Amino acid sequence: MSSVLCPEIPNPGFSFDNCARNASLEAKGFPVLKMRKTGTTIAGIIYEDGVILGADTRATENTTVSDKNCQKIHYLAGNMYCCGAGTAADTEMTTNMIASQLELHRLFTNRVVPVCTANQLLKQYLFRYQGYIGAALVLGGVDNSGPHLYSIYPHGSTDKLPYTTMGSGSLAAMAVFESRWKPSLTEEEGKQLVRDAIAAGIFNDLGSGSNVDLCVIRKGSVEYLRTYDEANVKGKRQASYRYPTGTTEVLSTKTANIEVTDVSVQYVDTDILMDTTS
Repeated sequence: MSSVLCPEIPNPGFSFDNCARNASLEAKGFPVLKMRKTGTTIAGIIYEDGVILGADTRATENTTVSDKNCQKIHYLAGNMYCCGAGTAADTEMTTNMIASQLELHRLFTNRVVPVCTANQLLKQYLFRYQGYIGAALVLGGVDNSGPHLYSIYPHGSTDKLPYTTMGSGSLAAMAVFESRWKPSLTEEEGKQLVRDAIAAGIFNDLGSGSNVDLCVIRKGSVEYLRTYDEANVKGKRQASYRYPTGTTEVLSTKTANIEVTDVSVQYVDTDILMDTTS
C-alpha cells in the first residue's frame, strides 16, 4: 500500500532527509560534522567442505574503543551468514532486513535459499542508497550447488571469490590468504588460516582488536564459534602501584592565608519544596 494514499504509514528503510540539509548548510559556509573513521577486519574462505567466515570484535568511535566484544558475524539464513564492516548500526539493520526477506523467500518456495539470492538482494538494496549506508559485507553460505563466497561493497558492487577480506585491516589479512590459501584446505586448516588472517588484522590495524570469531558453514550444519581465540590477551599487573606516604620527596611548600570577609547562607523550606514538586 502506498504511503501517498495513507500518509500515516511511514516509508520503510533508512531515511537520508538530513543529507540535503547538511549539503545546503555546508554550501553556506557552516561547519559540518565529519564522518568518523571506522575499523574492522573481516574475512572468509572456501574450503573443501564449505565456507569459513571470521571477524574481530573491536568496535570503535574514531579513536575510542566503544565495544571490545562486538558481534560482527550476522545471521541471514540457516545456510548462510554475513560479516559486516563499516558502521555497526548499518550492518546490523541491513542484515536484519535482508534476513527477513530471505525467510519469506524460504517459506514461499519451501526450499533452501540460494546464496546468490542473498547477494542480489544485498547489492540491490545498497545500490539504492549510493553508499550512504556504511555496510561492507562478506557473505558466505552453502546451498544445493555448493559453497559460495561474496564480497559486497557499500555502493552495491560485488565479487565472487574463493577467499576475501574487507575492513581497515583487510590488507594484513589478505597477505596471509595470498601466501597460504589452497583449494583443498581441510576444516581445521581453514579455521587456523582464517584465525591467523584476522589476528594479522588485529595486530597491524589500530581499528581492529580483541577476539577472533569464526563461523563454519557446511552443507546441512553451521557452527558459530564465538570467541574462537583471544588474540589480544590482557596483561596481568606484575606489581603493586600503591606507595607509602613520603615516597616522593617534597621539594618546596607555600602557605597562603585566606581571610574570610563575608559568609552567606541560603535557607530552603523543604515543606514548600515538597508541595511544588508533588
